[in-house]
Amino acid sequence: MQGLLLAALGYAVVSCADAAVKWVLPEIGPAAAMLWRGVVSALVIVLVVRGRGLGVGRWGLLAARSLLNCAVTAAWFLAWMLGVGLADSYAVAAACPLLMTLLAIPLLGERVGWRRWLSTGVGFLGVLVMLQPGGDLWRWESALLLVATMGMALARIWTRLLTATETPQAIAFWHMAAHLPVGLALMAVPALAPPGGQGFAGVLPGWAGTLAILGFGVSTALAHLLLVRAFGLAPVSAIAPFEYSPLLWGVILGFVLWAEVPAWTTLAGATVVIGAGLYNLHRERVRRAQERAAARDGA
Repeated sequence: MQGLLLAALGYAVVSCADAAVKWVLPEIGPAAAMLWRGVVSALVIVLVVRGRGLGVGRWGLLAARSLLNCAVTAAWFLAWMLGVGLADSYAVAAACPLLMTLLAIPLLGERVGWRRWLSTGVGFLGVLVMLQPGGDLWRWESALLLVATMGMALARIWTRLLTATETPQAIAFWHMAAHLPVGLALMAVPALAPPGGQGFAGVLPGWAGTLAILGFGVSTALAHLLLVRAFGLAPVSAIAPFEYSPLLWGVILGFVLWAEVPAWTTLAGATVVIGAGLYNLHRERVRRAQERAAARDGA
């Protein structure tokens, strides 16, 4: 129960952090937001873990995962700055567990039965409902988010592989630290740099924006640590349904802060996607129970 409560709190903090950065993005741009995230979040992680457990064994895979996550973050920041709603972006991201089901076949050697193939197909029909022509999400930024969701699914598969050899705090720290060089590189991209051609002078926002970006960085680091602890106390299968809770937070925060109201097609499609993801989780539990029973019988 403690692990489940920490997971619920962790995803709530993630949603609040996303709302904070979305609020300040028009002032500083995605590249500067990434620099702030890297500096503040990495520093918070170092202070909390007191520098312990940050050593790395598999540098290649860790670097690839960190850079891929940075690309995903930049895509999300750009979409938010261009006006995509918080709940709309979370609705697209709900397809991540379905993509992980498919990627686990070649990368982790997992077997997927016909029931999960069918439910995954139904889930992608839900994605088509959200992205249908003429709908609120029929815009090029939605395609960008869908590609970023594919990258997010791949990064999570790589996280599973890394947890066999690396500590959770090392994975989280180097993920945040990678935002610094990537953010510096993106400062040269006009669409991602601070608006108005301010260059590095635009990295520092006003006092309200500074408070928001500091809260964003601290919240991001704390959310990672909360989720790491949650996964250490409760099974992954028990925590997985909480992954969809940001959609609820996105609806609430989006309405309160920006008066955003998701279209019914977005909510309907997201419901189908989430239902398919939860059914896949159920089938995974059944499969693992059957494997454990077969192992006991064999013994």
